[in-house]
Order: sequence, then structure tokens, then C-alpha cells
Amino acid sequence: MTEPLSADAYRDLLSRALEGTVDADTRRPDSHSLYMPDLHRSALYVDSTVVEGGRGDGKTFWARSLLDPVLRAAAAAEYRINRLNKLRVSPGYGQDIRSDSYPGPMALPRLVDGGALAEEIWYAVLLTALGQPELRALPEWGDKLSWLRANPGPADRTIEEADARAFAEDVVHLLVFDGLEHLHPDQRVVDRLIAGLLRVAQRMRFGTRNIRFKVFLRPDMFEAAKQLFPDASKLSGNAAELTWSRTDLYGLLFHHLGNEGGADAERFRRITGGWESTPGPDGVSSARHVPPIALRNDARAQTELFEQIADPYMGSNVRQGRPYTWLPNHLMDSKDRISPRSFLKALSEAAEVTRPGHDRALHHSAIHSGVRAASRVRVDQVGEDTPWVRTAIEPLSGCQVPITQGKIIEIWQEHDLPSELRRDSARYTQHDRPELVVTGPRDPDDLPRLIQELVDLGVMRRRDKERDEHALLDLPDIYRLAFGLGRKGGIPLTGRR
Repeated sequence: MTEPLSADAYRDLLSRALEGTVDADTRRPDSHSLYMPDLHRSALYVDSTVVEGGRGDGKTFWARSLLDPVLRAAAAAEYRINRLNKLRVSPGYGQDIRSDSYPGPMALPRLVDGGALAEEIWYAVLLTALGQPELRALPEWGDKLSWLRANPGPADRTIEEADARAFAEDVVHLLVFDGLEHLHPDQRVVDRLIAGLLRVAQRMRFGTRNIRFKVFLRPDMFEAAKQLFPDASKLSGNAAELTWSRTDLYGLLFHHLGNEGGADAERFRRITGGWESTPGPDGVSSARHVPPIALRNDARAQTELFEQIADPYMGSNVRQGRPYTWLPNHLMDSKDRISPRSFLKALSEAAEVTRPGHDRALHHSAIHSGVRAASRVRVDQVGEDTPWVRTAIEPLSGCQVPITQGKIIEIWQEHDLPSELRRDSARYTQHDRPELVVTGPRDPDDLPRLIQELVDLGVMRRRDKERDEHALLDLPDIYRLAFGLGRKGGIPLTGRR
């Protein structure tokens, strides 16, 4: 009989297995990190043009997995989607700089500012991916657009012929688009570019048999694009969402523990039982281990296992909550979405903070520390994608939530927030610093609308149906803690000694 893991062994396994998971955008997915929640299956359907997901929900992970033939084959096998084996996948846009496939962070803003239309840009990307020889011979994207304007007939025929060949060969040309929040410094331009992209995507969806786009988007960006392109609602019917249930999150945790190298991970698999191990997809790397269905989908089985790892209560008794439910509840944004990156960061921090010798790997007070650490990471990540959010919320530090809309606007006016937001936008529009191409609010002078944008992003939550100065607003803990707002009876901003 296999001896159970000690608290210290579990703590060490957690630390090793979760190391670096917060850097998922910079770490390439591999067979060991490829975890496939049931809820994500529809995101890989070829005809699911739009895939919605927040920061850290897996958009870049799945975009890169689709571009990797080995990982794509693994997903096809586990999800039983045979059509994934009949794809020719090309990057349409992404965080990787690939100027041969799409305009980069310096070229794209200049094309737009020079008068290029959104649809022209995306048609040029499509034709390049389809191998249009005259376009591929032109290294500069400005020259590609000039060719496109001068040769509409050959451009259309290239698409028709590529579609016919793909149909005859029983394959689908799939273009993958990710990282679209970085298209341009001006959020209104981003909205227009995405609306143009969705127009082209819709034409391919309904006008060809074997050419498809896969567009990974934040939900608020999809909604904004619909305002400029009402027909985008036709894409909503087959849109997919990268949502994470509580059982998905714990299944991801156990997947990481079972796929970490070493004797403790092997013992963990033997103790829990029912794991399926398959050779590495390349035939060379170590095996990939798939958790049993109970550890992926059964809340009771997950609770029993997690309570061997963490304290049974979030305090001295059950009234203070059980860690299995308490932790995800305090990591939700205002849309009730939980980022797996935040979840794993909280657990990693809790493992580091819990002192050796405790009878569980995770002390309940260390889980509090984990939520605070996850909040700091979440706010940093939002600051990278949408730095105006930090600029807007930081003046509220020291306030208590819930807080009225009138009080928020009063504080913003005292700090002259519209002027500060405009200065930020100008500072970030630096063509010699492409990594600083980020986005701003749609109208810095409209402060009630700014609040609504924060609600749409999941940063703020409305407590009632009011929209006037008396309306009550809240910040979920995943943002509140790092931004320094208090809540009576909530997780304190700093740990108690």
C-alpha cells in the first residue's frame, strides 16, 4: 500500500508544480501543461469563429496550441474532434512578432494612421497566409496593401482557388488571431480593426467552404466591435467562451501535481489512482498523465483530496468557510469569472507562506496571503493590457467598498482623471517602443461611461440597478486588495501577525 504524502511533501510538490504558471503568456504550452477542460471543447470547433476569454483564461494558450501540430493532435485525440487533424493553420495576429505573417507592433499603427482600412489589412494577411505569390514577394506591408488595392480581381481569385483546393484535399485553412488588445494605442482604433477583422471572418465563414478564422477576444472587445459591425451578432451563435468552473480549476491543479517530475508526483498518482499515461506526443519526451474523471469533474472527490492538502476550515470552524469553495469565491471578478492563473498563483503563494511542520500543506491564513498575491498579479497584468484601469482605480485607494458612483466621480474630478488618462495615452503611443502599444478608455471625459467600461471589464460590480450618483459600486477581492480598498469583514489588506 502506498503511504500518503506528508504535508511537507505536498508543499514541496505544490511549489515545484506551480512554479512559473503565472508566466503562461511567455511560456510555450507543451504536452505536460496541456489540460483540456470539458467547457473548452467548443472553443476548438473549426466553425467557432469567435472565442471569448478574459486575461489569463487561456486565449494565448489555445492559440499557440492550435498553431503547434503536436499539441493540436493531442487535443484532437482527447476531445475527439477529428477535424483538428485536417487543418492548415497559419497565424493571423499574435503576441509573437512575425512580420512575414502579419504587420508587427511598429508597422500596424503606421498603416492605420496612414489611412489603411481595417478590412484591407486583414485581407492582405489572409492572402499572404494562402500563399499569394506576388504578395509574399513583397516584404513591406504597405506594398502589400498597394498591390491589394490595384489587384482586386486576382485577390478574389486567390481566395476562390485556395478554397477549392482545400475542399478537394479535405482540409481547412485556419487563421488564428490573438493578442488583439495590442493592435493600436487608441482603443477606438482597436474597435475598428476588430470590427473589420470580424467582417472578413464572417465572409469566410459564410462565403467559403474551407477557409476559417479563429479570433480570440476579450468579451468587452467583442461587444464593442458589435456596435460598429452589427452583423457580428451572426457570429455570436457559434461563439465559444473560455470559462472555468470550480471543478475545472481543481482538475487543473491536480493535473499539474500529477505531471510534475519526481517521486512525489508518481506517489501522488498512485495514491489517487486511475490516471491514464500516454507517451510524449513526439515519442521522445516523458509521458503525459491524464487525471481520472473524478479528479476533473467530481466536486466531492476533489473536496476530499484538497482537504488532505489544505486546512479543513478557513479559520477555527466551518462558519468561516471551507477552502475548496472559499478560495475560488474570493478570486472571481465582477462577472463571476475566475482566471486559472490567479487560482494557481494563490495556491503557489500559500505553499510558500505556510511554515514547515504544519499538519497540512496549506494553512488557512496562508490561503489569505495567496489571494492577496493573486490580486497583485492580476492588477499587474491588467496594467500591462489596459494601464488606464490602474490610473482610474489608484485614486480610490484607502476608500471602503461599497462606494457610491457620485463619490468615485468626485475623487476622479479632484485628481483631474480625464487629463491624466489623455497624458497616459500620449505617452504610450511611442512607435519606437512597440512593447508600449496598449489601449486606453473610449472617452476619458465621460466619467459615468468610464465606470461602465470598468464594469464591463469585470473590475467593478454594480450592487443595485441605479445608474445615478447614488448607485453603489463594489470591487471584487481580486482587484480590491491590490488597489488598497477596504471592506468591512473582508480579507484584510495586509496579513495579521
